[in-house]
Amino acid sequence: MAGRRADARRNYAHILAVAEKEVAAHGADASLEQIARVAGVGSATVRRHFPGRRALLEAVFSEETEVLCADARELVGHSDPRAALLEWLDALAAYVAASRGLATLLLPDGIAEHEDDGTCSPRLHAAAEPLVRRAAQAGAVAPGTTAADLVTLIVGIVLATEQHPAPATEAARLLALAVQGISPGK
Repeated sequence: MAGRRADARRNYAHILAVAEKEVAAHGADASLEQIARVAGVGSATVRRHFPGRRALLEAVFSEETEVLCADARELVGHSDPRAALLEWLDALAAYVAASRGLATLLLPDGIAEHEDDGTCSPRLHAAAEPLVRRAAQAGAVAPGTTAADLVTLIVGIVLATEQHPAPATEAARLLALAVQGISPGK
C-alpha cells in the first residue's frame, strides 16, 4: 500500500473502517455493495482494493490476528506447555466468538497447511505450532495434533455456538469439554 497515491490510501483506510463496522454488524455475509454505499464510493473502488470477500475479511481481521499470533509467540516461553496452549486456545475461542465473520474466514479452504501467504489462517497456524509442539513433547496433547487441527476445532465450536444467547460463554464451555474429554476418569 506504500506505493499507492495518498487518495488511494485514504480510500482504502475509509473502506476498511466501514467494512469493519459492516462485518461486525452482519458477519462474513456483509454486503460489499452496502460497504461501498456507506463508504461513498463505487463498488468497483471496493473491488479494486479488495478483489473479493475473502480479501476484505482478511484485511478486517488482520490486526487482531497479529495480536493472537504475538500472544502465541509470547506464550511459547511459558513454563507449563499445556497451560500456555490452553491459555492461547481460550483467547482464540473468545476472540473468534466475539468477531462476527472470523470463523468463516478460518474455515479450511484448501490452502496448504504450512503455506505462509500472509493470510489469517496460515499466520495463526504458524504462530501456534510451537505451542502445540511443546505441549505434545510434554504429553499434554495427542501425538500428531497440529495447530491447524486445534484452530479447526475452535472454528467448529464457534460456528456451532454463534446463535446461542451467550456465544462466547458457550464456546468456552464446549472448549473446556473438548479439553477435558467426554470420558472423565480415564
